[in-house]
Amino acid sequence: MSVDRREAIRMLAGVSAALAITPAEAMALREIAGVGSQTAEPRFFTAHEYRTVRLLADMILPADDCSGSASDAGVPEFMDFMMIDRPDGQLPMRGGIAWLDLEAAERFDLPFVACAAEERGRLVDDLAWPARAPDGMSHGVAFFNAFRDLTATGFWTSKMGIDDLEYMGNRYRNSWPGCPPEQLRKLGLAGDGGT
Repeated sequence: MSVDRREAIRMLAGVSAALAITPAEAMALREIAGVGSQTAEPRFFTAHEYRTVRLLADMILPADDCSGSASDAGVPEFMDFMMIDRPDGQLPMRGGIAWLDLEAAERFDLPFVACAAEERGRLVDDLAWPARAPDGMSHGVAFFNAFRDLTATGFWTSKMGIDDLEYMGNRYRNSWPGCPPEQLRKLGLAGDGGT
């Protein structure tokens, strides 16, 4: 799919609203669809778009000492599912990926995925900090912010992300021991004799 800059910008209109999803919605949709299988072929993204999504998501949330990367958590698969489930996000997502390729080609004569890691990093740095973004980058910044939010939502609603957070909710407890005394003291809510 060949898209010029003007068409990519038109496709980006309304990107933030179209790609927005709450964590509760994401968790419910993940459960309903069984999202997270990294062996699934994308249903929405082209092969090139999917490589771009995987690369960009992993730039946003790389693997660290606590957990794996966005791709390890199934974020690209989650995004592919979201584009099928929420068709209003399809055009902005495609436009954003096309814009990213056009910007990379303008700067480095290559599509985003073919650029060197350092080149991709410079481009993403220009998008990641809206207050410091160069003039004329507002559409790319809007896309990146929406993509980053969707990446974070996909990661933190995955099993890996929930484990990374050490989230203790959604578990049955038959008793409640209360807040540990050391935490009550730290908050200034308990003295030596209790509460």
